[in-house]
Amino acid sequence: MSKISFIKSRQVFDSRGFPTIETDVVLSDGSIGSAIIPSGASTGSYEAYELRDQNEKYLNKSVFKAIENVNIKINDSLKGIDCFDQTKIDNILIELDGTKNKSSIGANAILSVSIANCKAAAKSQKKEIYEYLSKTDIYKLPYPLMNIINGGAHANNSLNIQEFMIRPDGANNFEECIQFAFLTIQNLKKILDQRKLNTSVGDEGGFAPNLNSDEEAIELILESISKSGFTPGNDINICLDIAANELYEDKKYSIINNKNINSEELIDYYKKLITKYPIKSLEDPIFEDDWKSWTNLTKAIGDKVQVVGDDLFVTNFQRLEKGINELSANSILIKLNQIGTITETLKAIQLAQKKGLNTIISHRSGDTEDTFIADLAIATKSNQIKTGSLARSERVAKYNRLLRIEEKLKKPGMLQL
Repeated sequence: MSKISFIKSRQVFDSRGFPTIETDVVLSDGSIGSAIIPSGASTGSYEAYELRDQNEKYLNKSVFKAIENVNIKINDSLKGIDCFDQTKIDNILIELDGTKNKSSIGANAILSVSIANCKAAAKSQKKEIYEYLSKTDIYKLPYPLMNIINGGAHANNSLNIQEFMIRPDGANNFEECIQFAFLTIQNLKKILDQRKLNTSVGDEGGFAPNLNSDEEAIELILESISKSGFTPGNDINICLDIAANELYEDKKYSIINNKNINSEELIDYYKKLITKYPIKSLEDPIFEDDWKSWTNLTKAIGDKVQVVGDDLFVTNFQRLEKGINELSANSILIKLNQIGTITETLKAIQLAQKKGLNTIISHRSGDTEDTFIADLAIATKSNQIKTGSLARSERVAKYNRLLRIEEKLKKPGMLQL
């Protein structure tokens, strides 16, 4: 048995240059695990609470109270606990906070300890993180949902849809996935350059040009796929994160040329869009509390595309249960900081997979060099991972981690979609 000796947190910075929390868990055998917590820009209202300080020193963004909570309350409560009992540790953290949304101690403080302990425990057993978390020694690599154009809350441009992504469905292994994406991204850059369009990138590394419409973005991507020698709809498909919460007001959506439409008109728009283009995934296509419209959309197109609940589910077991009962979606986006502990995250993943939903492990728009989600994707056999474009080191770090894991496994392979 290796026990927790002490826990130490500090303030560091994420990919947007905002403060965030990093925590070290030190074990009695000298093993150390460290975790840095990301932060989202487009967030669901049911996410666990990210504790930040209300002062002007860092424009209300600092995390010194969360750090204090780790260094005093959590450290005192977990000292001497067996590091291998992750469920017990996470339950102590939940009980110590005592609120439904982890607003007392802060989900960012709690999650930093949860992940850091998991890493320390894996190190103590001389295992890779994915090996430590997995219940089997059979592993698969996930398909990447590769961000290629940013819009919405992730870019200062004219696009309504938040993320335009590609999924290299025709690739045979993860390395080939990255090669498909690399060629497509580089050819898109050439096309944008030729048309004198902006090639600077948004929060998640995708290009952020000002275009006339969201459909123009899709057409540019299709052109870049073809220019790379691939067949759209076969080798590479398009996936969209609509982030409908950001477009919703007074029961209307401003998505088509900023024209306000109702949910029935929105569903009709999606039907036309997936008929016109090789779109295989729609994330957050409906407002988070419009459960009926989610069900109607999934019934209408769920046999053709992946309907992904992000803000709808927020990695929350109870909301996922409701969505399963109401047939609201056929896939779930998994974000650790939406719920706050590894145990609760795994519980949501297990329920989703048991009920036949795709699980997509995801980064946040304000991310860090921490690569834990790459291991989590493999450990849980999640068939997709969403971690941004092939740009910005905080995104590329996850892809590089998966490439190393694929090499280490020596039997590269991927789950079928």
